[in-house]
Amino acid sequence: MNCRLLVLLVGFAALRNLPAQTPDNLVVEGIPPFNTDLKREAGRYLEFRTAAFSGWHPKQRQMLVVTRFADAAQLHLVSHPGGARRQVTFLSEPVAGGSFDPSAGEFAVFLQDAGGGEFFQLYRFDFADGRVALLTDGKSRNSAPTWSNDGNWIAYTSTRRNGRDTDVYVMNPREPKSDRLVAQLTGGGWSVMDWSPADSKLLLGEYISINESRLHQCDVRTGGLEPLTASAGDKVAWSAGLFARDDHALFVITDKDSEFQRLGRLELATRKLTPLSAAIRGDVEHLDLSRDGRKLAFVSNESGVSKLHLIETRSGRELRVPPLPLGVITGLKWHANLRDLAFSLSSAKSPNDAYSLDTKTGRVERWTESETGGLNPEKFVEPELVRIKSFDGLEISAFLYQPNAKKFPGPRPVLISIHGGPESQTRPGFQARNNYYLNELGVTVLYPNVRGSSGNGKTFLTLDNGFKREDSVKDIGAILDWIAQDGRLNAQRVAVIGGSYGGYMSLACLTHFGDRLRCGVDIVGISNFLTFLKNTQDYRRDLRRVEYGDEREPGMAEFLARISPANSAQQITKPLLVVQGLNDPRVPASESEQMVKAIRDRGGQAWFLMAKDEGHGFQKKRNVDFLFLSTVTFLKENLLN
Repeated sequence: MNCRLLVLLVGFAALRNLPAQTPDNLVVEGIPPFNTDLKREAGRYLEFRTAAFSGWHPKQRQMLVVTRFADAAQLHLVSHPGGARRQVTFLSEPVAGGSFDPSAGEFAVFLQDAGGGEFFQLYRFDFADGRVALLTDGKSRNSAPTWSNDGNWIAYTSTRRNGRDTDVYVMNPREPKSDRLVAQLTGGGWSVMDWSPADSKLLLGEYISINESRLHQCDVRTGGLEPLTASAGDKVAWSAGLFARDDHALFVITDKDSEFQRLGRLELATRKLTPLSAAIRGDVEHLDLSRDGRKLAFVSNESGVSKLHLIETRSGRELRVPPLPLGVITGLKWHANLRDLAFSLSSAKSPNDAYSLDTKTGRVERWTESETGGLNPEKFVEPELVRIKSFDGLEISAFLYQPNAKKFPGPRPVLISIHGGPESQTRPGFQARNNYYLNELGVTVLYPNVRGSSGNGKTFLTLDNGFKREDSVKDIGAILDWIAQDGRLNAQRVAVIGGSYGGYMSLACLTHFGDRLRCGVDIVGISNFLTFLKNTQDYRRDLRRVEYGDEREPGMAEFLARISPANSAQQITKPLLVVQGLNDPRVPASESEQMVKAIRDRGGQAWFLMAKDEGHGFQKKRNVDFLFLSTVTFLKENLLN
């Protein structure tokens, strides 16, 4: 072989491993280049889409959905089931949902933040000319826009007064100068749930913790508050509520006198609560009332699977609902025609898409059919629900996704993916990019619901609070024991990955079980509880203290410092990938930066990826793709090699 040809071959080989120039919006440290083989192999898994129902047109059978065709999710109009998605907003930042004006459908009001900072603003989009108008101040955090029954007003919450407390405002979006403060409140957990039938009162929710919340009635004219639920005695959660059309009662979701969140009717005059879903063992999660008040739709969460229910409000009789795919239902909403009920549905074999149920005929129609990158969704893996005894005898559960045993024989490497929250729950939804781990790498993916997860009753939710924080970490130890006993799994090749609180869990697992793990991935995770509580946004701080503990108490401060992974960095001896959004309002970027520094100062290996235009997790496709390819590279090198 002549020298010239040899030089050319070596040059081409080098080019295969050269990354495209790192975008200016990313900070990349320690992550090796992606080669073209990886990009080609993983490419199909990066090209899936989802669609979420966002709102019904008030006069026509049309939907607003949120989906992505370029880099960021935008509002789209779908005119009939299976119809094309016509994009209506073309903005650089993701749109976080929107709704038609309920009178004529001439415009939509939507939410959007900048750079993932979660300081959401309200905007009006006019369908006639495509213009977008800012409705709020452009600086504060605004949320929960809720339309009045007459379609003239929205009520919403905002932190504009002091950046900490969420007050209630009302506005006619056609005339933004009509905006006015209705009620000045204390705390960051307030939301607008509904307007009374005459539009004279608002139903407000006051969130204190996952186990404690309250309902209040607010006079729209005077701002006067009337508590509707007791605040003394046992902690009770009132997670949702709607006014009955007779204005004499509320339909509510609450765990009062129950281990689970139940549907009930609360009489406004007597405060008497009548359960309406007592036979269901699981949490009721969503509800919506038809405009005439005669039919109520709600969703129950039963072992992670959603079930749709319909009842007649006068008789309490449950109506038949046709079978739906096993999955997770969100976004429940009645059309003004009183018969069509919209929702979003995600399953292991299908991305999240918009559906409707004709409640008169029982016909279910799929309005969007999101792409899966050319992959056959019927070949995606269904999960197995496993139950595991933890260190103290408590039963925890997990969803286990196994690769094809014929293609990948023998005990498989395991990726333990830990959810955030911590008051959240892993459920059997679409795996999206994670199907790559199963189908191409032969990696088993295990999603545990450790103590503190939702969906298992209110007692289970509290089992990791305060000084019990590390009991949930011990649950992962029990899962590692279970993996070692299952012949399908390779206990010598196990990694952990998690985002937000799951990121903390990944770090904590590396400090406690480093000898049993090969590596870990921390995405926007807490590394030091004391610095986290100091630097998280003001409107969140007191809400997080209820869950993690009040660092102003010396004993709790000492405990939180002791369990913080950044203070035990010397115990993390296995490779770590740390991922962060610079504008994260929940877990500030300093949490990841100090973790990486602590690891490197002690000679450890830490890859670092930060996006300057993201917040609490990545949303823009180009960033999500880069993160996924980085994670695959990391796992190939440290879990599989």
